[in-house]
Amino acid sequence: MRLWRKLTIATAAGFILAGAVIFALDTADRVFPPPLEKTGAVSAEVLDADGQLLRAFATPEGRWRLKTTVTDVDPQFMRMLIAYEDRRFYEHHGIDPLAIGRAGLQLVTNGRIVSGASTLSMQVARLIEPRAGRSLSAKILQVIRAVQIERRLSKEEILDLYLTHAPYGGNLEGVRAASLAYFGKEPKRLTVAQAALLVALPQLPERRRPDRNLAAAEAARKRVLKRAAVAEAIGEGEAERAEATLVPATRMQLPALAAHLAEAALRSKPNEREHRTTLKKQIQAGLEATAKSAAMNLRPKLSLAMVMADARTGEIVGEVGSADYFDASRSGWIDMTRVSRSPGSTLKPFIYGLAFEQGLVSQETIIEDRPADFFGYRPRNFDMSYQGDVTVREALQLSLNVPAVRLLDAVNPARLLVRFRRAGVRPILPPNEAPGLAIGLGGVGITLKDLVQLYTALANKGEPVRIGDGVTAKPGKIDGEPLLEPVAVWNVSDILSSVIPPAGAPQRGIAYKTGTSYGYRDAWSVGYDGRYVLGVWVGRPDNGAVPGSTGYGTAAPILFEAFAKSSIASTPLPRPPAGAVRIAQADLPVSQRRFSINASGLLSTSSREQAPQIVYPPEGAHVDLGARSGDLSPLMLKLQGGRAPFRWLANGKPLPDLSRRRINQWMPDGGGYSKLTVIDAMGRAASVGVFID
Repeated sequence: MRLWRKLTIATAAGFILAGAVIFALDTADRVFPPPLEKTGAVSAEVLDADGQLLRAFATPEGRWRLKTTVTDVDPQFMRMLIAYEDRRFYEHHGIDPLAIGRAGLQLVTNGRIVSGASTLSMQVARLIEPRAGRSLSAKILQVIRAVQIERRLSKEEILDLYLTHAPYGGNLEGVRAASLAYFGKEPKRLTVAQAALLVALPQLPERRRPDRNLAAAEAARKRVLKRAAVAEAIGEGEAERAEATLVPATRMQLPALAAHLAEAALRSKPNEREHRTTLKKQIQAGLEATAKSAAMNLRPKLSLAMVMADARTGEIVGEVGSADYFDASRSGWIDMTRVSRSPGSTLKPFIYGLAFEQGLVSQETIIEDRPADFFGYRPRNFDMSYQGDVTVREALQLSLNVPAVRLLDAVNPARLLVRFRRAGVRPILPPNEAPGLAIGLGGVGITLKDLVQLYTALANKGEPVRIGDGVTAKPGKIDGEPLLEPVAVWNVSDILSSVIPPAGAPQRGIAYKTGTSYGYRDAWSVGYDGRYVLGVWVGRPDNGAVPGSTGYGTAAPILFEAFAKSSIASTPLPRPPAGAVRIAQADLPVSQRRFSINASGLLSTSSREQAPQIVYPPEGAHVDLGARSGDLSPLMLKLQGGRAPFRWLANGKPLPDLSRRRINQWMPDGGGYSKLTVIDAMGRAASVGVFID
């Protein structure tokens, strides 16, 4: 026994002497440096806007090795780790003479290895420079490397290396990867039971894998909890309660959200470790859960895509490129948010918005839904039937084709495309064709992303924003003129917010529009509240027909489910702007009671109605312009008919300039009654009396 004791003391002295020698050499010449620059690649990570992990990519050798620092881990885990593995970590310089002596004495006393003497610094040395065997020379090299590492790195940096590279079985390395795989969460907040398991596994990672050997994992965790030093670190009674907690028996998949956008982020900057996006993890998870659920009810070969954007900032907060990225039968690898398709009826709200802005119609204006011929173009309704006389409000809510084309003919298709360009969107026209009336029924190509960008203006009082791509392109407000005036936007939103939701869908206070492209190839639904816009597309990536698939029946239910599962609070639609009011049909000016076009192509209700008519504000209207608060806003003036130029008078006083436009504005001096008059080039006049509130 005395011989064993002498050998133990000699071995410990040898380790200490080796450490002292290498310390002296390393101080003098920095010879034989440790390979700290070759610690192994870490996994690339795609993060959401708040820094939460959306998706990780395995290293080139196929390992899940996520960069981890002390600040990423529960402080209680760190206390348990140091108490169990290296109690004097903050006191020694790479080797612990007391631990070596204790281990040697236990070996002599028990005839077997009871506890090791490896410090965390020595374990890091083994991780960054692995050796196949466990020979004495390998152990001496660990001692040398541990001393060198301590001289080059701070204690926190050494812990960071351990937390990143510690083995946890299979291709899992590091505490973050293990915590995500076994507990489904980041290690920032761990229970005592979870922390104990993560402390125990790196010693024998393959033998103690919970998904392969549950009993060994439980026993190892129990040994950690029973260690006296650990008991001091976790508090009285915690060990017993932790022992009663079940060890997870399965390994979970690491976060794998936003497949298409994550791939795009990696391609854009392949050498970066972290890729920050504008997505919100909670919203993204909700959209993907909706897509997964919806895909189960879709026919084979059908895919779907979704884009949700913040209408105020332009940031994409959620994006789903396909029903299933790995489903080859649905061409899941194709990101359908970026593919140009026919939008069906989803552009109609912008036609109506232009008509409202130009004073051609009001919500209760009567418009005909009957067969019509526009120089050879004969639009028909989706169900091949006609409603006869309907209000403009009903025509948009029912998505009737003929009334939409009538209005587009009046506002001019080219003017509609100009407005789209204000929003940074350029729909694709058929080759060698000028803008035509077919635009109103989907006769252009547009991506889901661009369609959502257009609708952000409706949720943002007419001001368009650029929604970027979620990764590199910067979102933000688009400088220039608005897409539509606020009053026109309010009229559109007021109509769309009253459309009946699909059967079984909750009423969330959103305005939404559906669309179905020619031949049942694309089903669309776009909805918005006062903050977020969500667009949904359903169809075949190969552009094949899907008989029976419609925007209302197929895409709209997904829209409402996605809004619900995205876990965002509903934001009310914007309040009516100054001058916005829904006027009953009986109170409309004569020229706005029925929309029609005479043989000369002029808007009229009869051949005599060519004199100017003030269509806004209506006679006797009370218009809230902020007079009571003292912060007055200008009043929008709109007329129909007459011949330019026009002279406006307010209370008998001419406004400064003649105008050739049928839209003008006037800044009142204060509240109360005012008389507004317009005179056209032929001397014909029209007047209204209004009350400014």
